[in-house]
Amino acid sequence: MAATARRRDGQVAQERMLEEAMTAIAEDGLASLTMSALGKRLGTSGGHILYYFGSKDRLLLEALRWSESGLADERRALLNRRVTADRKLDQFMELYLPRGPRDPRWTLWIELWARTSADEALRQAQDELDRGWQEDLVSLLDKGVRQGRFAPLDAAECASQLLALLDGLSTRIVLGQRGSERSAVLATARSAARRLVART
Repeated sequence: MAATARRRDGQVAQERMLEEAMTAIAEDGLASLTMSALGKRLGTSGGHILYYFGSKDRLLLEALRWSESGLADERRALLNRRVTADRKLDQFMELYLPRGPRDPRWTLWIELWARTSADEALRQAQDELDRGWQEDLVSLLDKGVRQGRFAPLDAAECASQLLALLDGLSTRIVLGQRGSERSAVLATARSAARRLVART
């Protein structure tokens, strides 16, 4: 019983660290995130955080996994909503895109993407997270075709194209490039998606 309680306490502690890391990234940017600064925010030491995660890179990856887990739950809820397939596609894109230039999830994605060529474990983790988005979008598109809302299409290919477009648009939002306000980017994504799935 005591061992179970310790495991539960450790899990809560780790989740609190991940949550605070994401908050710190949103407020101050990734460059300012150090184990010492994060420890100060949590009222503990950087060494205590390293006890759980081993390295800053591992902390960042686990923070991203934690964030993506919440989004996976939102995607599942979205796919089960009783709305039209085109409305679901709109909502999927809204969920995918960054909230703004300081979106911590996307800041982490960009940082970790840059390291995947030199880190096989990181590349595999990225592939796993990407696969969840791809599979859910394929499911959404297939259902839209079956319901007659979308034109007959290769759902896997269409999903890959749309996600590649969303990745590029998301990067523009996170970098704060001119003309990349979220509302404008979302309108561009919706227009492109309509062309991909339009019935002729």
